[in-house]
Amino acid sequence: MFTVLTPAHISIEIKKSQFIAHILPYHAFDEYMKKLRSEHPKGRHFVWAVRYLNELGQIVENCSDDGEPKNTSGKPTLKVLQGHGIINAAIITVRYFGGVKLGTGGLVRAYNDAGQEAVLKSDLVSTDSLNVLTVSIPYDMTRQAEYHIDRLGLKVLSKDFDGEGATLTVQGESRKLKELADSVK
Repeated sequence: MFTVLTPAHISIEIKKSQFIAHILPYHAFDEYMKKLRSEHPKGRHFVWAVRYLNELGQIVENCSDDGEPKNTSGKPTLKVLQGHGIINAAIITVRYFGGVKLGTGGLVRAYNDAGQEAVLKSDLVSTDSLNVLTVSIPYDMTRQAEYHIDRLGLKVLSKDFDGEGATLTVQGESRKLKELADSVK
C-alpha cells in the first residue's frame, strides 16, 4: 500500500472543459476542499474520492459526483486510488465546464485520466516506510514544531498538553522525522 504525504495537482483540458485534479493526504481533505472552493468560485463541479484507514485498521472509501451524472466521476476517481493501492489520501477534481457535453463515457475517461495524472505527479510513499516519532517540547516551541511538521508534510497522530509542555506523536518518513527532531532540540 502507498500514501501521499504532500499535495500535488495537475490540469488537463478535454473538449474545452478544464479538469484540475489534486491529490492530498486524507487528514487535510476538509481544509483543502474549502480552499479549492474559494480559489475556484466558478468551478462547476468539485468531484472527490477518499480512501483511509479508520481506528480499527479497516479501509474506508467514499466519493461524490457533485452534480455530475451518477457514477461518472466520483467512482472513477475512487478506482484510481484503489488501482494504485493508495490509502490515507484523497483526490479532488475541479471541473470548469467548457460548453461541450462529454457523455457518460467521456466523463468517466476524463475523471479517470485527471486522477491518474495527479497520482503520477505525486510522490507516493510506501506505508511500510512510515515511522512514528513522539517528541516532548516546551510550550514556547509548539508553534515552531507545528511549522516544521507542516513544512515537512508529516502527519500529527496526537497532541497532548501537560504542565511542562506538549507531547506530539508524528508519522512520516524516517529522514523527515529526524529533521523534525533536530529542529526542535
